[in-house]
Amino acid sequence: MRGTGWRLRALACIGAVAAGLVVPATAGAQPAPGEVVAVESLPGALSVPGAATAERLTFHTQWRSGAETTASGVLYLPPGQAPAGGWPVVSWAHGTVGIGDDCAPSRNPRSDRDRSYLGHWLSQGYAVVASDYPGLGGDGLHTYLDGPSAANSIVDVVRAARAAEPSLSNRWIVIGQSQGGHAALHTARLATTRAPELDFRGMIATGAPSNLETVFPFGGPGFPDLGLDGTTVFLSYVLAGLRVARPDLDVNSYLTPVGRDVVDDAERLCYADLGDRVRGIGVGEILARPLGNDRMRAALADYMGVPTRGYDRPLFLGQGLRDQVVPAPLSFKLVADLWSGGTNVDYRTYPNGHSETMFDALPATTPFAATLLGR
Repeated sequence: MRGTGWRLRALACIGAVAAGLVVPATAGAQPAPGEVVAVESLPGALSVPGAATAERLTFHTQWRSGAETTASGVLYLPPGQAPAGGWPVVSWAHGTVGIGDDCAPSRNPRSDRDRSYLGHWLSQGYAVVASDYPGLGGDGLHTYLDGPSAANSIVDVVRAARAAEPSLSNRWIVIGQSQGGHAALHTARLATTRAPELDFRGMIATGAPSNLETVFPFGGPGFPDLGLDGTTVFLSYVLAGLRVARPDLDVNSYLTPVGRDVVDDAERLCYADLGDRVRGIGVGEILARPLGNDRMRAALADYMGVPTRGYDRPLFLGQGLRDQVVPAPLSFKLVADLWSGGTNVDYRTYPNGHSETMFDALPATTPFAATLLGR
């Protein structure tokens, strides 16, 4: 049950939401990461199968620079009474949806695939929380594949959810797919230091992009079609995010007129619509000059590189061998680097493609999560 103090704060939050307002932090105080700004019930269309409670949270978090911002996310609770110690928590890191506010997952019905997948974790007796990532429904533009910023919000939405719902345990793991797998890796590296008051247990990631900073510098005028899915879309989102994060690079100077229009449109078009927009437009048509100079290579490595050292909890990585979005050789190098650094990684491959892998992996990831969370 929630305490009286929280009920009063919740009523104030809900009233503010209804009035189109937000609840300010205490005057003169810097808001703490995870501090709740507002809570509101989600309509059924935005819930997932098996959720007895579905709420949208607005909370304080930080960009990678440490600058404060607000983000949104959701809390789903399974039915029934919480077990002793509270519901263990899965913090879900979502895949690519776009970078504009209208693309935020908490504002849109989730895909049938994601609904089914999140319903599975609820059926295992876990609360599910999910950040939209900074810039998706909050201040600023979402900086796509900026792992540290996404990771901050993935940690902080757990804090926010526990403030909003005291029936949650402090035990938690992060699970991510695709872009979310990239974010989950960054989360796993910083979770115990960012939130020592929580009991972070480990990570599950499938289809996680990595080593892109070694591939993108080969891009330039005339770059051939490699037969992969969504390459122009993903590069456009990366360049739009990098243009905001690193204005000193003058990203526009790397773009053709067509490329500038595409990257401008990437700031507002969600994934499916941007895919339609760039149909027939290859990477070589949007780039006016190569991305391979030393300055750009260093910027790409800093912006979206995946750390290969410093993990202090177990990791599970799943990779589809027929993945045409994140090719398997990229993950081979990642795992080799992780293993060489002594990281505890359970790495498994599956015979299907990108989205199928998270379901193919469930017979392994379900007991992996249960072991981590002490179920």
